Amino acid sequence: MSCDRKKCKKAVREALKVLGKENFVFIMHGGSFPSKDGEDTGFGSMNSSAGHEVIEFFEGLFDAIQLGPAGKTKSSDSSPYTGTIFSGNPLFIDLKQLTTKDWFNILSEETFKKIVDNNPQQNKGKTAYSYIFKAQTEALKEAWNNFKNQKKLQKEFDKFKKENAFWLDNDSLYEALSIDNGNDYWPIWKSDLDKNLLNPKNDEEKANAEKRIAEIKEKYADDIDFYKFCQFVLDRQLEETKKFAKKHKIKMIADRQVAFSDRDAWAYQSLFLPGWCLGCPPDYFSKDGQAWGFPVMDPEKMYNYDGSLGEGGILMKNLYKKMFKDNPGGVRIDHIVGLIDPWVYKSGKKPLPEQGAGRLYSSPLHPELSRYSIAGPDDIDNTLEPDKEKYIKTLNKEQIKQYGRLIEKIVIAAAKECGLNKDSIVCEDLGTLTNPVDAVMKEYKLQGMRLTQFVKPEKEDHPYRCRNIEENVWAMVGTHDNEPIAFWAKDMVETEEGYLHVKNLVEDMFAEADNKDEIIWNLTHDAEYLKKVKLAEMFASKAKNIQIFFTDMFKIDDVYNKPGTSGDANWSLRLPNNYQDMEKLNMREILAMAIRARGSEFAKKNQKTLKLLEE
Repeated sequence: MSCDRKKCKKAVREALKVLGKENFVFIMHGGSFPSKDGEDTGFGSMNSSAGHEVIEFFEGLFDAIQLGPAGKTKSSDSSPYTGTIFSGNPLFIDLKQLTTKDWFNILSEETFKKIVDNNPQQNKGKTAYSYIFKAQTEALKEAWNNFKNQKKLQKEFDKFKKENAFWLDNDSLYEALSIDNGNDYWPIWKSDLDKNLLNPKNDEEKANAEKRIAEIKEKYADDIDFYKFCQFVLDRQLEETKKFAKKHKIKMIADRQVAFSDRDAWAYQSLFLPGWCLGCPPDYFSKDGQAWGFPVMDPEKMYNYDGSLGEGGILMKNLYKKMFKDNPGGVRIDHIVGLIDPWVYKSGKKPLPEQGAGRLYSSPLHPELSRYSIAGPDDIDNTLEPDKEKYIKTLNKEQIKQYGRLIEKIVIAAAKECGLNKDSIVCEDLGTLTNPVDAVMKEYKLQGMRLTQFVKPEKEDHPYRCRNIEENVWAMVGTHDNEPIAFWAKDMVETEEGYLHVKNLVEDMFAEADNKDEIIWNLTHDAEYLKKVKLAEMFASKAKNIQIFFTDMFKIDDVYNKPGTSGDANWSLRLPNNYQDMEKLNMREILAMAIRARGSEFAKKNQKTLKLLEE
């Protein structure tokens, strides 16, 4: 089958409509955007001309692009999930634009060409993180020095600094202190004064802090303004990208990680619970749990006694307001359990119950955490350990409201103030889902995720199975944390586990077929066919929202993120520059399969759409 792009898109959109899909979303993090030939600096950006071409290319097919976290990352860690909560990542600044008259040529063509020519991953479909982190900073300093000598954008720059002072002043001050201390990791700074500069304990410390801040601001005035300049340039480019995307009917969905960066932990440490860190309890993948080391918001700083937002709550709401404002498509909240029912552990200890770990709001018997517990002693199942999902067995209406107040008063409230509704909130609820989280999701009708390759085929009622997937969710075969679905299919063929998956797929997708034995044989021996059916499964489900990762869409047999690994090789995969000429997923074939899976009557009713798909 072949057809022109416009006709194909029309057929796909018609099929999505008859299948009841409201949102079809492409997942690709910012650094994975391709580059134009001769413009590959070593890192992707949605703000580049190539980034805009991707948006234009997907017009009429996808409704939105799901991005990754956009915060400033560290030179030593490329993971976007440890970025800052307010400052944007300067790596997303498109340097090419700074060489044009629109930016008054503040970056020389020679510098830009040198960066491109020296990129060690030139046109290889990979980022060169360590290289571009250093090269981008040097290029932006050149642009900054030239920017200071022209007056065209100074008023706009001053306005930006004033409007964003509530976060920009703190983040830029940290940058100056990092220079003064010789590193950007504040826990190892030698000066206790610098470590607690925004967290003085008494009047004497406050006076010393004010003196030190004034000293740093004077000594590093240019470095502070350079930091603010980078944020200004990025903000300006993002605004242009937002306008371009709106013109082409593509929305951007942000990604809010559960973590706080080092910079944020320093700036807001007075709002965090001393001596406690956020992590994961023991599970199948980690017998000792996951010790993330991220700070935990102090519940007593989140809300006042009258229920209004405290200083911590206001900070969180400002964060979400900025995210919704910058991303009209909404926000994906990573690890929603970390907001509603977080697992916390003692700093320096393992996240194990026997070493004092527990759920912040679900530990009524814990000697230290009980003061924050919403659930009471009578609500727990004494036969289970505190790390088990069903440990809290009963909850009344008021308790559910207490668990959900961050969602209601901060996330949903922020969305509404930005003109959006709760359908703009995507909740990553994969893995552990405690009873309080489940209750809050249902109470507020929040949209969770159903990752079909993680279905447990031996469980008839498993929520990731096609026939059990509800309407008000986001269905997908994988996220940024999974290998391509093609890898999964290869692992499943001719295996006992694979046969269990096939049995369910045949029941759910080929219920009326006369040749079930032939289908079973093909699914258990042909990985390509198994992959197609697995992809069709999510479209055949009732889920009204679908996401697909770029490796699956473009048949890229490589992995974006290998959990637990670090270094330049991880988080480095990009969409190749020649993506328009690459073989892509045959959406028409997959959607036709999904329509037929709904039964002969449904297929007959939508014969016109099937014909469009098969032309």
